[in-house]
Amino acid sequence: MTLDLTTVRNIGIAAHIDAGKTTTTERVLYYTGRTYRMGEVDDGTTTTDFDEQEQKRGITIYSAAVSCPWNGYTINLIDTPGHVDFTAEVERSLRVLDGMVAVFDAKEGVEAQSETVWRQADKYKVPRICFINKMDKIGADFERSVASIRERLSIPPLPIQLPIVIDGDFRGLVDLITMQAVYFKQEELGSAFEVRDIPDDLAGVAHERRHEMLEMISEFSESVMDKYLHDEPVTEPEVRQAIRAGTLKRALCPVLCGSSLRYIGVQRTLDAVCDFLPSPLDMPPVTATDRDHPDVERQVRCDPNGPIVALVFKMVAEKPVDLYYLRIYSGTLKSNMRLFNPVTGAKENVSRIYRMFAKRRDQLDEAVAGDIVAVIGPRNALTGHTLCDARHPVILESIKFPETVISVSIEPRSSRDRDKLLESLAALARQDPTFTVTANPETGQTLLSGMGELHLEIAVQRLRGDMNVDVVVGKPRVSYRETVTGTGVGEGHFIRQIGGRPHYAILRIRIEPRAHAPGRANFEIANAITTEGLAAVFLRACEAGINDAAQSGVLGGYPVIDWKVTMLSAGWHESESSELAFENAARASFYEAMKAAGPVLLEPIMDVEVVTSDEYFGSIMGDLNARKAVVRNTTLRGADRLISADVTLSQMFGYVTKLRSLSQGRATATMAPSHYAPVSAADMKILVG
Repeated sequence: MTLDLTTVRNIGIAAHIDAGKTTTTERVLYYTGRTYRMGEVDDGTTTTDFDEQEQKRGITIYSAAVSCPWNGYTINLIDTPGHVDFTAEVERSLRVLDGMVAVFDAKEGVEAQSETVWRQADKYKVPRICFINKMDKIGADFERSVASIRERLSIPPLPIQLPIVIDGDFRGLVDLITMQAVYFKQEELGSAFEVRDIPDDLAGVAHERRHEMLEMISEFSESVMDKYLHDEPVTEPEVRQAIRAGTLKRALCPVLCGSSLRYIGVQRTLDAVCDFLPSPLDMPPVTATDRDHPDVERQVRCDPNGPIVALVFKMVAEKPVDLYYLRIYSGTLKSNMRLFNPVTGAKENVSRIYRMFAKRRDQLDEAVAGDIVAVIGPRNALTGHTLCDARHPVILESIKFPETVISVSIEPRSSRDRDKLLESLAALARQDPTFTVTANPETGQTLLSGMGELHLEIAVQRLRGDMNVDVVVGKPRVSYRETVTGTGVGEGHFIRQIGGRPHYAILRIRIEPRAHAPGRANFEIANAITTEGLAAVFLRACEAGINDAAQSGVLGGYPVIDWKVTMLSAGWHESESSELAFENAARASFYEAMKAAGPVLLEPIMDVEVVTSDEYFGSIMGDLNARKAVVRNTTLRGADRLISADVTLSQMFGYVTKLRSLSQGRATATMAPSHYAPVSAADMKILVG
């Protein structure tokens, strides 16, 4: 492994479920010499799917990090889940990665979760390459897959390979950069390949596609532009340099093809990772906030000699100590180093540093800027927290996770296990920010909330299997939200004696709707109090009280979203006012203002995609209509029909089982949270009374 940062690639493999991410990762580990036998997903023997639930279900649940060498480069790779219920694992991985390999099923092209992970990569400005996998599959269509990328995703695709298909059998690929045909030898597990001239029947198409490629990349290289305009030959290094320039600007996305299962194309994809995706030094400086001066931004550069700055992007709750995954953005991290957490204000020790290889740990003495490592030692850090030098306290942008949409009640089977259950739930919530644990104030039940039925099912299995807590689980229920439709003003008073001490505070606020925008907080608090003298500590107490009140609205006690509060005026007493008084006055003013602002109940709407043959199209459409679905469109995808619809989550419980019975197990469906919408008047009466 090299420490030359120009040869480091921090990448993730992300895609829709069943596109072949984990199989591709297995091939990468084999060809780079990190494993001597390729595991298979169906056999439960893959390196990165090491959890018992992953092996049993044949899906990736947790992102897993591995490091491997390739032609003088060091590739730090994270294999991410494809199922929408585990989208938080993708979110936190893309937050700290420099590049992404997006894997697509050659028969399906761009699917629902493909779009989701692509948008996540857009949010964090991650350059990417595309690998169209499963070219050996019946119905595979490279051109149609490229067209779906062009139509549905944000970055123009740049095919740099063409598949070689002989009598319906996928044999190899045409490299449009070298203008050679490459055939991989399956009997040698793809380790050996043969380079030949391009077959005559593909030569014309290959020259045409290369011409299109040169035209597209010419705007990123003056030498390529000059030679292209004068019809002169362009050298291979010039082509690679131009493609790299366009990829780093996210102005194009190189597209490769292959079949990981049949050992075709993975090595060329590794070459493309090294050639086109950025090193840590290629990435722009990361913006951080000065802890002591929140209005001041600091630029954190990838410099091993700079002050240490690292982001906690994942933690694994283990006994006796938790394991924390860090991306180091600046400085050098050493064992037994003492760091500062500017979010909590606490000091944290880093006792040991590890290079992770799935579940295996290789201990390190130090790690430098650009590295992704795991550490033990911190006690109070959480996902999204910054660890830094106490002399240079800065806060990196945290990681924003989607709202939970589904809940179940959960109780220990034995009252003796109540404390153990609460402790185990706290560990789950600490590890996965999309798990939330709350107590229902009316029923006293403990509610576990997550991203979907499978998400909660896995959590319950972990409680029973890993944590040895026998639990009773209720039926899934929808996680509703509340919002306001108009403007309301409220005034809260807190004037009383507590413990012989007077407390005095008055706060007047205005609440109004705030348009939802992806990637930003769903609320805003503004200060319009003009009277001088209100201490900053009281203003912070007001904000804390407002935020606390927004966790339970006025209709059903559900969290309030998409609101803006403006603090208008305040009344205080020099000797009697306190933080406690202002927090309580703020809560009271929030509830009063919200009642006057036309509160409504919101329910999660799911983006549902169903792929079916014509044979079952009618019955599936009938079932969706019965579920009050709003069908956006129905399109042909090869011989299949693709149905895209918006459906309320409350109508979708158990849908996959119903779909199997309607289609004899042949249709497939994916669901992803789309947005919130007001519940109907009839449902409102039932839910709120």
